[in-house]
Amino acid sequence: MLTLITGGTVVNAGGSVDADVLVDGETIAAVGRGLGEVLGRSNGSADRIDRRIDARGKYVIPGAIDVHTHMELPFGGTSAKDTFETGTRAAAFGSTTTIIDFAVQPRGKSLRDGLDAWHQKAEGNCAIDYGFHMIMSDVNDETLAEMDRLVDEGVTDFKLFTAYPGVFFSDDGAIFRAMQQTSRNGGLIMMHAENGLAIDVVAAQAFAEGKRDPYYHGVVRYPIFEGEATNRVIRLAEAAKVPVYIVHLSARDALNEVRAARDRGANAFAETCPQYLFLSLEDMGNGFEGAKFVCSPPLRPADHQDELWAGLVKDDLQVVSTDHCPFDFKDQKQLGRGDFRKIPNGLPGVEDRVDLLHDGGVVGGRLTRERWVELISTAPARMFGLAGRKGLVAPGADADLVVYDPDRKHTISAKTHHMNVDYSCYEGRRVKGAADIVFSRGKVIVEGGKYAGKKGDGRFLKRAVAGEYLA
Repeated sequence: MLTLITGGTVVNAGGSVDADVLVDGETIAAVGRGLGEVLGRSNGSADRIDRRIDARGKYVIPGAIDVHTHMELPFGGTSAKDTFETGTRAAAFGSTTTIIDFAVQPRGKSLRDGLDAWHQKAEGNCAIDYGFHMIMSDVNDETLAEMDRLVDEGVTDFKLFTAYPGVFFSDDGAIFRAMQQTSRNGGLIMMHAENGLAIDVVAAQAFAEGKRDPYYHGVVRYPIFEGEATNRVIRLAEAAKVPVYIVHLSARDALNEVRAARDRGANAFAETCPQYLFLSLEDMGNGFEGAKFVCSPPLRPADHQDELWAGLVKDDLQVVSTDHCPFDFKDQKQLGRGDFRKIPNGLPGVEDRVDLLHDGGVVGGRLTRERWVELISTAPARMFGLAGRKGLVAPGADADLVVYDPDRKHTISAKTHHMNVDYSCYEGRRVKGAADIVFSRGKVIVEGGKYAGKKGDGRFLKRAVAGEYLA
């Protein structure tokens, strides 16, 4: 099937140009001015075009890539509400055409056990293309050897934690051993960097003092604990001579450690998330209503936000992902009523990221439209083994495309979103910018606010190691 998108402004990370885009089957065949006229002079090729789309006044951007989601994640005695079916469909409505989710190694079992379980959850259910990272709960001789096999299968990244003692926590020796393994197999270690042991001490003290509301979840996880752990894992990566990627960075303390590391030439990379750019510790007040905003790392005081935006502009932060992990307020967040330590950690956001970043970044004057595309699509593709295939509008790339209206205003609300969760963190927020049409490998899956795809459209992505970009 041939589709010709005419009259739009093609926005890539490297620049923007008024151009047409020709889609042939699942890939982009050509990008250039006046393609309709060119085809009309090519032996009747214009007659073969199955559909023409007028994109005048719109952007044509690469489908966004969210490299940090948690569909169906078990946590704190419950599980994230979005399945791979509902979560990827919601992502598509939000201009995202690829996710990379986290498979979880059950403690005491193999990486293979965890990966197989996640393949079973996702296969045949996803609306968009997907890949996996691997959460390592146990680092030992057997799991270190398994890392090499997973890299060969296209699961090239491994997440470890300095937080959640007794659940996901790894000590420095285990982290260093995993980093040494990636120095040999080309993989990448992703780190949740907070000092979980110290946090547990402060949290227990706060609880004993009667400080039990959700607000205190944000208070006890000091920014300095995130900064300390970020510095520590970067130093371990420097010792192992490997890159490291800090997930969901929230605090200026951690950002300053990333900046310092990059200034001295370390291969330290980091993402932040919309919640840290648009929400703050103050949102966690108002009694138990604050449970809606409980995630880890927590929301920070509002004065951290400008520093994070500056980090995005200066490339101290390379990616904006969501850490999408939704729990219903009515039934699931209630597990922590009376004890903030028991509130399931996680927020919904996979549907909102692109529009929030456009509104707060591009419309707000903080980001160019090219940097916006780089943060939501191009850099994630480069850093996670999808370069050349995803993250750009160019001949030969997958036809993951969004015809994006930069002027359309809409209001974010749980009443209208497609995520399978009973509230929105951004309820009532008015934003400018939204997708008109979303393509996944050349197939229209969202158009005019309606879903046109089907369960199982998405394919598993065997990803390459990032290689030169992280070297």
